[in-house]
Amino acid sequence: MSTLGAVRQTYARKEDFPPITQAYTKVSQVVRETGLLDRAPWFYILVGTAIALGFGGAITGFILLGDSWFQLLIAAALGILFTQVAFLSHEAAHRTIFTSGKANDLLALILGNGIVGMSRDWWGSKHTRHHANPNRVGKDPDIEIDTIRFLEEDAVKVHGAMSFITRRQGWLFFPLLTLEGLNLHYIGLRHLLDFRQPIKGRWLELGLIALRFAVVLTPIFVFLPLGMAFAFLGVQLAVFGVYMGAAFAPNHKGMPIIDADAKLDFFTKQVRTSRNVSGGWWATWLMGGLNYQIEHHLFPSMPRPHLAQAREIVIEHCKTLDVPYTETTLLKSYGIVIRYLNEVGLAARDPFECGIVAKFRTKGV
Repeated sequence: MSTLGAVRQTYARKEDFPPITQAYTKVSQVVRETGLLDRAPWFYILVGTAIALGFGGAITGFILLGDSWFQLLIAAALGILFTQVAFLSHEAAHRTIFTSGKANDLLALILGNGIVGMSRDWWGSKHTRHHANPNRVGKDPDIEIDTIRFLEEDAVKVHGAMSFITRRQGWLFFPLLTLEGLNLHYIGLRHLLDFRQPIKGRWLELGLIALRFAVVLTPIFVFLPLGMAFAFLGVQLAVFGVYMGAAFAPNHKGMPIIDADAKLDFFTKQVRTSRNVSGGWWATWLMGGLNYQIEHHLFPSMPRPHLAQAREIVIEHCKTLDVPYTETTLLKSYGIVIRYLNEVGLAARDPFECGIVAKFRTKGV
């Protein structure tokens, strides 16, 4: 197992990787024969029950505390619970929980739209493209231009006030995640309200989201003073955004960027662009199974409790093929992400900020 020693951005082309034929076919055959793709209903019943009890406790605490600033602890707890529901919705969207595709899709809709408040159609489209081409320029929506720039070619185009953020985006990454919860709700609604594109089940999705916000916001603004209600909502959204971002960020940021024209086999593409987080069972609960990102990308429909065993199989397969398998601790992964984003952000620096550069640039004009 290796950790990423250098985080400077490089673009991997076909010639950078040795050809591997039938690599995925062989490892998937072993995984299938081991039974790791079989459903795990009791695990998800346990997780669902634990989350339901958590919501019950949060609601009870909200009622008992009344007009008290300790309500912000309930808000933080709700941010955590909504993220845990998002993990389940993510797994249902990958058809991990039930054997029936329709049952998984329905559960993903209920959990994603009805409880978390995000658009299933928007998330599904974006996430499917990411899984097909992780870290590939022009094809992975997760590295497209946003508040954070993930590619130097995008960072260098930033000017004006935005360049202040881009130049420091590594250090600002986690503070900016406090706004990600609000952003996820906004993007989902914007997607569903864009009537220029056909969306199957648009009104059902919008109806579930509207019902969700009515159920969540009404008691907050009815039973709490206005200022406390806004503080409650702010804390809940901030915790939700940071938790979501902190769970997804270690997976690919700082891993090789694949050139748009590179043609790689499935196994190489998925393993070399993904990073696992060590820690075992606690990391699995904390990150909803996303700590086994390599195995999740190779076998997206594999139930969460089977990923650890699949990891051992994949590691042995990588050793045989001499393919690097990247795994590090959670804290080290955050360090890699911060350094990587800061290095990308350097491209946004104005060359005239440096006196020496400015001097020679002026002479050349």
